Amino acid sequence: MALLELCGPPDSRDWMSPLSGGKISPTMSFSSYNTELAVPPGLQPAKFFRGLEEGVDGVKIEPWHGTTTLAFRFQHGVIVAVDSRASAGSYVSAMKCNKVIEINPYLLGTMSGSAADCQYWERLLAKECSLYYLRNNERISVSAASKLLCNMMLQYRGTGLSVGSMICGWDKKGPGLYYVDENGTRLSGNIFSTGSGNSYAYGVLDSGYRYDLSPEEAYDLGRRAISYATHRDAYSGGVVNMYHMREDGWMKVGQFDVSDLLHQYTAEKLK
Repeated sequence: MALLELCGPPDSRDWMSPLSGGKISPTMSFSSYNTELAVPPGLQPAKFFRGLEEGVDGVKIEPWHGTTTLAFRFQHGVIVAVDSRASAGSYVSAMKCNKVIEINPYLLGTMSGSAADCQYWERLLAKECSLYYLRNNERISVSAASKLLCNMMLQYRGTGLSVGSMICGWDKKGPGLYYVDENGTRLSGNIFSTGSGNSYAYGVLDSGYRYDLSPEEAYDLGRRAISYATHRDAYSGGVVNMYHMREDGWMKVGQFDVSDLLHQYTAEKLK
């Protein structure tokens, strides 16, 4: 999960004018050791980042993203597991950031990409879900909630948003799981993982997933997938926050330190 920051001396903050159309001044120089920047106010993020990708004085500036989130559907509901490390460029800005948005008692959303984008749009989704209940006197379905978020993303497609979210819940049709991103992509499935550590998490999930898992087996699979992903991915870490979406609503399973889990798994292999 990326958090961008403005670096450099205070007198360098006026380096870009809103009249420049998002282009970087050729007189600006960057240190190769410090290349994280915030988007200046009043500029379109997409134009700004395209300018960064072109490079200035041979130095390309790339905001670094890092997180690992996963969710899978099984016979007893949906398991949601996420890491908690928030990165600010090459620095760790927070070790215990909860990347699960509690939309309502029957809906959860995960965050990967930009923390600000995910929090804003999923909180807006929570407001729309509450309005739906007030107008119709019934809960919104998981499918409709994910479609609402998808439509929000489509309205701002190409403007520089960074969102990769999984919408999980339980409605009249049973457990539901959808993936939505900033391009308006919306997919339904049984297993999803997002973030820089997703390939490592998928490896563990694919080797241990079954639809008929018991709750304890599902909890263990989620913990293992996130723990091994944090071990291999430099931008994931902290603790595993785990939720279980059931027919009577979500339940927080717990918070587990990844270092303790990795030591436990190593000891199990040595037995």
